[in-house]
Amino acid sequence: MPAIPCQISFLQSSSAGPRGAIAFYVETLQIPMAYPIQSCPADSARAGRVLVADDQPHVLDALQLLLKSHGYATEVVTHPARVLQALQSREFDVVLMDLNYTRDTTAGGEGLELVSQIRLIDENLPLVVMTAWSSVDLAVEAMRRGASDFVQKPWHNRQLLEKLETQVERCRSLRLAQRQRADERQDAREIQNHLLPKSMPQVKDYEIAGMTQPVRFVGGDYYDVVRISETQTVLCIADVAGKGMPAALLMSSLQAALKPLMWDIRSPREVCHRLNRMLCEIAPVGKFISFFYGVLDSQDHRLTYCNAGHNPPMVVRGNGVSSELNAAGAVLGQFPDWVYEQSDVQLHPGDTVMLFTDGLVEACNRDDEEFGEERLVGIARENRGGRADDLERLVIQAALEHCGGHFQDDASLIVLRAV
Repeated sequence: MPAIPCQISFLQSSSAGPRGAIAFYVETLQIPMAYPIQSCPADSARAGRVLVADDQPHVLDALQLLLKSHGYATEVVTHPARVLQALQSREFDVVLMDLNYTRDTTAGGEGLELVSQIRLIDENLPLVVMTAWSSVDLAVEAMRRGASDFVQKPWHNRQLLEKLETQVERCRSLRLAQRQRADERQDAREIQNHLLPKSMPQVKDYEIAGMTQPVRFVGGDYYDVVRISETQTVLCIADVAGKGMPAALLMSSLQAALKPLMWDIRSPREVCHRLNRMLCEIAPVGKFISFFYGVLDSQDHRLTYCNAGHNPPMVVRGNGVSSELNAAGAVLGQFPDWVYEQSDVQLHPGDTVMLFTDGLVEACNRDDEEFGEERLVGIARENRGGRADDLERLVIQAALEHCGGHFQDDASLIVLRAV
């Protein structure tokens, strides 16, 4: 395509006053004849979408002309508030912004505050700030607050375009990586959800409810309820040290090792013994799992259990008296030769057993006060005649209200009620 050279003068108000103007840069641009200077090519966004912020119209005109001729799609604003409005409603690849928005003022306070506000909206969006030759310290402060790069006025076209191209490429790389991470997280979340029970089994004379709420996209809590015979039902809950993907991976290893043991071994202490030996071989140093494993015999109404360092489940009797299923064994994955013991508890109509992870009872309010086991037991006492799923909902609701709607750690709960 043939191109013609043309002389374009970029104007800026002089430091002598807002009414004065000087031609401060002249450069020959090669503009393709097929593209009128005032229009934008159909694929102008291919080079990137640029939000340009400056309160001087002639500067905006010059920048639009330059950027559009090099394939950028541009949007211009003249006030900091308009910058924030644009970013909240549309996506850009880079922001090119002046730091001074008040005539006769070069302190750059508005621009610096705008940089900070943009970073609260988007921590990765590239910000290229513009400042006068005499205000390098201002640009340095902008960089400290989160600006990606800076150019000095009057600018050199080639240098400005190179900086924008670099920042647009960086932005697109970051967004691609973010999308990939988001896809991976979603896949991990779906896989983990498949490892958790979709529904509770029906057990004669009992109601069972369970839930888990990870504090991140995946969690380190695990629970399961499985009928292994006409009269026997496994209830187990676990908490992996740590959060996020590492904890989820170790939890998946626990689940994979546990599933066959549920069906082959009926002794809770033997299940914990074998799990511990396997996890000691694969768990990283400093990583461990607290674990409670119980087998409910619905014919004898007896829960036989082994507790490997987990929060003691709470038993609330029909008359309101409460007790703990105390922990006697070490956590899994640390001591390969640990000998586990088991205990049992007789259940009667009206009794409630609550298995939980520490993320529930250790949920803190603004004063660092924990939700605590007393509140957990209190809610169970007040609702002794209700259903298991209603009690589960009430407990989680109360814990969320206590901690302001956000657990600090993964939280899980199983409610077993004898009816």
